[in-house]
Amino acid sequence: MTMGFTRAELESYRDATVPDLIGPDLRLLFVGINPGLWTAATQTHFAYPGNRFYPALLRAGIIEREIDCGVGMTADDRVYFLDRGLGISNVAHRATAKASELTPDELREGGEQLRALVRERRPAVVAIAGITAYRTAFGRRDAVMGEQADGFEGSRLWVVPNPSGLNAHETVESLAAAYREPALAAGVVA
Repeated sequence: MTMGFTRAELESYRDATVPDLIGPDLRLLFVGINPGLWTAATQTHFAYPGNRFYPALLRAGIIEREIDCGVGMTADDRVYFLDRGLGISNVAHRATAKASELTPDELREGGEQLRALVRERRPAVVAIAGITAYRTAFGRRDAVMGEQADGFEGSRLWVVPNPSGLNAHETVESLAAAYREPALAAGVVA
């Protein structure tokens, strides 16, 4: 099932924010670039009917039941997700139609906020979804996908592919493989 929004309704969520989804037993923090308009409308991270984040998590065994991101997480979905030791934040918190609308300064400022969040919450692993945003936010122009040798504020760090449908060369299967690595390191899957 998918909710429907008109373009005007979605545009009304431009610049809105979506609270982080983080519980007390955080082991693996997924980090998106920023909320999309559908995410802001549903108050669910990685929400858009074509986004492959939750299908990839399911395929990787990180979650064991479907989460319908098109309609937004239910209260039960949120509890289930948090109970698995999972969390979600963003580099930048302002909702836009496309990540390319963010300025480099917004990404760098968001990167500093993410550093503070990770120092405070201390997840075992951080997985940032989006190499270009990671390079800009943290001044790592030479970064490549995968685990980053120097970690991140005391946590292990992976840069993983962005699950957006705009990232057309990735599939649910390739995303699942990329997401499983940090999940194994965090002890979320065996």
